[in-house]
Amino acid sequence: MTSPADLSAADLSKAYAKKALSPVEVTRAVLARIAACEPKLNAMYIVSGEAALKAAKAAEKRWTKGEPLSAIDGVPVTIKENIGTRGDPSPVGVPISDMTPKAADTPLPARLREAGAVILGKTVMPDYGMLSAGLSSLHGVTRNPWDLAMNPAGSSSGAGAAGAAGYGPLHVGTDIGGSVRLPAAHCGLFGLKPSLGRVPIHPPFLGRVAGPMTRTVKDAALMMDVITRPDGRDFRSLPYDGAGYAKGLGGLKAKGLRIGVITAMQAGLPADPAIVRAVQAAGKALAAEGATVVPVKGFLTDEMLDGICRFFEARSCGDIVRLKAAEKTKILPYIVEWATWRAKGFSGADVMSGYLAVQAMREAAIAASEPFDFILSPCTCPVKYPAEWHSPTDDPRRALEHIPFTVAQNMSEQPAASVNWSYDADGFPIGVQVTGKRFEDRAVMRMCRLIEKLRPAQRPWPVVA
Repeated sequence: MTSPADLSAADLSKAYAKKALSPVEVTRAVLARIAACEPKLNAMYIVSGEAALKAAKAAEKRWTKGEPLSAIDGVPVTIKENIGTRGDPSPVGVPISDMTPKAADTPLPARLREAGAVILGKTVMPDYGMLSAGLSSLHGVTRNPWDLAMNPAGSSSGAGAAGAAGYGPLHVGTDIGGSVRLPAAHCGLFGLKPSLGRVPIHPPFLGRVAGPMTRTVKDAALMMDVITRPDGRDFRSLPYDGAGYAKGLGGLKAKGLRIGVITAMQAGLPADPAIVRAVQAAGKALAAEGATVVPVKGFLTDEMLDGICRFFEARSCGDIVRLKAAEKTKILPYIVEWATWRAKGFSGADVMSGYLAVQAMREAAIAASEPFDFILSPCTCPVKYPAEWHSPTDDPRRALEHIPFTVAQNMSEQPAASVNWSYDADGFPIGVQVTGKRFEDRAVMRMCRLIEKLRPAQRPWPVVA
């Protein structure tokens, strides 16, 4: 029998409507799953059990009356640590942060509460969100449910691990260079990086977005129906395009679509051959359904990738150099070296040239996408890497070589998602990335739903406890 903790949001909504399950029953099952798995996974920063049960009881009353606030009323959700929630501190993975609880919800959790979702608590992240790894000076090591010796990736590391382990169906991460899509790919989830401004976030920052991480595309669509409502605190917030992400989700046909396939970039780490085969197999499956599938040369150059590296390093160096010597000893040495090894010597010209390289990356990404409805590519470069590593290279001077397929979309503002396709010889998940045109978030989700239908049979979700 399937545990309520493993049911999708869509199935829970149907069960609530039929009174076959109650939000309280489901929340208790998920809290029990968290308690059983956390000693091994370390995915949660805060578990708000009492508050979650209170919210579940309120949702239960609404469903009993036939008056749910939304399709996700009473559905459990976790939220990444750096997304401010009322009553919780947001230390961004480091022990030297201000631990004052936030006075109010930021936009995304505010929308979730308005929809009746049951917020279980906060998932962990690495130091300042600047690692693609489940490693934090505050939280320790977060592990991948598919193989506890392996990394869930990051920086939405806790969200990825929580989703794969069945800490309820809905999880929220943030993404500034791949931080939703990378852990989604490594944990076998669907993860969407929306168009910039589609999901309001505060504080806003260049390229930074929040997005759903779920086991199914439909569950992410149900969440998008809620979290895309605008909020004036995000000056980039797009005009509201209405609900309906879940409506018509399965209606896209491959016939007539033009799809570009990128399997290698001109910079960064190469994608593992198993990942390249998965991308090519997805392309062939779509071609068999009538799509025109065209190989495309990778557009990202060494100069572009180094430009975004310089930008991130300069930004983080400013934070690190302001720390007292004693404070620096409390965060990961890897982060200190990465942020300062060359940025301390940057001139204004160095930083500006890096910014111009980022703009060139943006232009190249849009140009590569223009002839096509969608681009298929790898999401990650390695299939897996050890849980204790800070990144796929574990080298602070090569810290961002693993993001050649994901970072451009943050700068070009395009929607992009990772959806699981297959598994390696050890049964570890392999995701493929779908990139769409700016603002066409619904189209990307519909393509990912089509891929879900065409992909090989999926393995059962891992059992940790």
